[in-house]
Amino acid sequence: MRIARKRFKPEPIKIKVRFNDMIRVPEVRVIDENGEHVGTMSTEEAQALAKERGLDLIEINPEANPPVVKILEYGQFKYQKDKEERLQKKKQKETEVKGIRLSLRIGEHDKEMRLNQAKGFFEDGNKVKVEIILRGRERQFVDGAFRVINAFIDQLKTSVPLRIEQPVTKQENKIIALLAKA
Repeated sequence: MRIARKRFKPEPIKIKVRFNDMIRVPEVRVIDENGEHVGTMSTEEAQALAKERGLDLIEINPEANPPVVKILEYGQFKYQKDKEERLQKKKQKETEVKGIRLSLRIGEHDKEMRLNQAKGFFEDGNKVKVEIILRGRERQFVDGAFRVINAFIDQLKTSVPLRIEQPVTKQENKIIALLAKA
């Protein structure tokens, strides 16, 4: 039996903003296009005021009592909201988990290369997953794999301040540790 998986990420749910005739509450608190508080009035009066100025009535805070609405052009409001979302997304730093694979018989030069690679990953703000996959007869030498990973971590600690997020553990035929920059 095969398990079906979704191929694409679902679209995030957009919060729909009510404006003009969509606002159904009897009374609202109105803010004009300059950001000044106009007062509390009926929804019909607020809509008439917005039409008089040639703008839209947009619900800013539906949770307040009475709800807060603003007199603005809807296209401009939507553009500002999208711009804020883009800025927030831009400021977010998504940390990735980068993998470094070692072996029981790794040479010194190869170990140095992996150390430099790990330092580069930490400089980019990523986490590093160090692993050794044991194959065949190597499975009998688990303690040797632990020694190799612990030696690697110790060498890495001398040059980069580390935080061990997941200590060295054995998972079936893998020995894994998850490291992050402290």
